[in-house]
Amino acid sequence: MSFEEYLGQMKKMIDELKAMSTSLGLSNTGDEYKIISELFTYKFLNDKLLFEFENRSDKDEQFDDFVDLAGIEIAKMRKKHLIDHLYHQQNEDNFHEIFDLAFIEVNELNKEIYNIETASGKKKPLFEPLSAYIRDENKELELAKRAINILARYSFKDIYKGGFDYFSSVFEYLIKDYNKDSGKYAEYFTPLFAGNIMAEILYNDTPVTNVSLYDPSAGSGTLLLALANKIGTDRCSIYSQDISQKSTQFLRINLILNKLAHSLHSVIEGNTLTNPEHKNGEELLEFDFIVSNPPFKMDFSNMIETLKADKYNRFFAGLPNIPKKDKNGMAIYETFLQHVIASLSEKGKASVVVPTGFTTAASGIPKKIREKLIRENILRGVIHMPSNIFATTGTSVSIIFIDKTKTDDKVMLLDASNLGEKVSLEDGQRTVLSEIERNKIVTFFKSRKEEPEFSVLVTNDQIINNSFSIQAGQYVELKEENLDYDIDSRLNELQNEIRRMIDKSSKLDEHILKLMGV
Repeated sequence: MSFEEYLGQMKKMIDELKAMSTSLGLSNTGDEYKIISELFTYKFLNDKLLFEFENRSDKDEQFDDFVDLAGIEIAKMRKKHLIDHLYHQQNEDNFHEIFDLAFIEVNELNKEIYNIETASGKKKPLFEPLSAYIRDENKELELAKRAINILARYSFKDIYKGGFDYFSSVFEYLIKDYNKDSGKYAEYFTPLFAGNIMAEILYNDTPVTNVSLYDPSAGSGTLLLALANKIGTDRCSIYSQDISQKSTQFLRINLILNKLAHSLHSVIEGNTLTNPEHKNGEELLEFDFIVSNPPFKMDFSNMIETLKADKYNRFFAGLPNIPKKDKNGMAIYETFLQHVIASLSEKGKASVVVPTGFTTAASGIPKKIREKLIRENILRGVIHMPSNIFATTGTSVSIIFIDKTKTDDKVMLLDASNLGEKVSLEDGQRTVLSEIERNKIVTFFKSRKEEPEFSVLVTNDQIINNSFSIQAGQYVELKEENLDYDIDSRLNELQNEIRRMIDKSSKLDEHILKLMGV
């Protein structure tokens, strides 16, 4: 079976799990995504374990011995926890309790790997018993039996050589119905092509080892995964923080899917702004690469006093004022961007999504941030993206690239806002870039190639003299239009034509006045 066929089978299984949830009255409840994501993850780990066991180098090695010696990329399960074994117990009157116990015991076997930490220090297990999500006890057994029948119906043991490009499609499909709250604090999902563009530009293709990747508003981890797979999942460690329980759960699944379980201990559920958890003693931990698509606006007025007393000295440009009417208009991205700058190592690089208005704001925090980036010569460039590339916002966005290894005084400005094709998707109209367009953006930016009305390389002094504006349109050269006629001759023709029209109009006026007897 091809990867495409396996992908179709995985999506079909997800659809069946969602249909099961709907028929049990769990659709659109707060716990539905937990049930679906837990069952999907259990199935994934079950089949991956069986795949690794069947392909073990020592064919005489017994199952339990193999599990005991398995590395962190393989979940530990006993035979009694396997889906096939559970399937054959479904006629037991207490099968729902048997299924729940399997979840609990698998948690215990894998607690050193798959548990993640909240900002309060509490450890959150990978699985909760299914009964925890059911308010009606009479449905517990039905849920367990229907779930095990769906999971047992499919086999995905032969797909685990696939990597991010494959599983990102599965992951996007898994969470698409639960990606509703992202305009608040966390963006659960960033389009894969945007993540790939950021990764391609941020990483210069020079092999590295043991580098750190960080996202302070990680959502479901698309940006981190794109960059990690570009660098090599075995050559980097991921660090993340996000206040959202839902997005942190999705991020954990994403890391497991993509052979990054070794970084799960660095996934934190908590408020990055008020309680940044990745620290070196009393100082912020500094990272080699940072990517982020932070929320743009939201009411965080209740945090302002805490942030004013920030002991990490992050907010050099200040904090947004609290609007008197609409507090939801507070520009929270400005605080995240300052946090990113404060968290970069001496040779660090960062890529951050911002509203395009940031690039031209004439005063306030955005201008102060731009001034710092230019005066310290760490702004590598800016890309203006097409509108509606994100499912959750129609706001025009730009991607800024910060690079502390930069040596010259040039900044690459690229206007891709007119690229892409508008398509209608389930979540509304979206602008999608073709592969040719994506490659053009990356190639032009990395090679610093200029093209009229598309890209331009400017100096820091030019930006300083233009009030620190970093909008490409204010610098790019306009295309020269080749005319197939002589402009002077054409102007003479137009002038003569206008004279004839005026003369004709005067004669017509005289004729009308005569008819009126005036």
